[in-house]
Amino acid sequence: MSASPMPTLFISHGSPMNAIEDTVFSRDWQALAAPVPRPRCILSISAHWVTRGIMLTRNAAPATIHDFGGFPPALYEQQYPAPGAPDFAADLARSLGARLTDDWGLDHGTWSVLRHLYPAADIPVVQLSLDGNLPHYEDHVALARQITPLREEGVLILGSGGIIHNIPYWLRHGHDPSLWEWALDFDAASVTALQAGDLDTLCALPITHPYGARAVPTPEHYLPMLYAAALRRPGEPITLSRFEPEDFSTASMRSFRIG
Repeated sequence: MSASPMPTLFISHGSPMNAIEDTVFSRDWQALAAPVPRPRCILSISAHWVTRGIMLTRNAAPATIHDFGGFPPALYEQQYPAPGAPDFAADLARSLGARLTDDWGLDHGTWSVLRHLYPAADIPVVQLSLDGNLPHYEDHVALARQITPLREEGVLILGSGGIIHNIPYWLRHGHDPSLWEWALDFDAASVTALQAGDLDTLCALPITHPYGARAVPTPEHYLPMLYAAALRRPGEPITLSRFEPEDFSTASMRSFRIG
């Protein structure tokens, strides 16, 4: 058992190019992860693996999945050869009522971040899918609470997605900061709820906020943030990365560490 709970990370991964570039974002990720003790295992919850029912990867050697298109060849040449953790995955699957699969590996929501945080790729990694059958944000919060004890066992739980993710809007409007004031408003509301540990508000914002439907047109990038936020204990510190409208690519890049 850990002397204290393992911190938890939520990373807004943005463009896959962040995997191979030294950017302000990748430096933010490294700064957030710097105080984290070396984990015995990483459990990643990525926006890019949505399934019917809960699934876990059990591969002993998970493949590096290049689940994107239209990028330079150098990005497709990247490999992140971290080992899996089949026994850990099997134990967790039993406790969650999840299925195990060898048909998935590490998608770019996971490896594009981890290659900056743990470039040696020597820590076992398991991915937990987002269950598309769960109808409400609150259902995902309840599931996240089931994995909270893993923090006491030296497991780093990583959520990878984006609080705001609207690629069609970016394709229409680009980087003009004057057109992203709505995003600053939604981000500010999210930060207020995060700092207060107000999970009810975080679950409601995509529905009740004036710009919720624009900020979260689909739930898969928002959900990993909820998983990370749900793991926070009362009074536990939260450290947020900065956020500026000129930093937009296809998503906000707000990340945070709990603990």
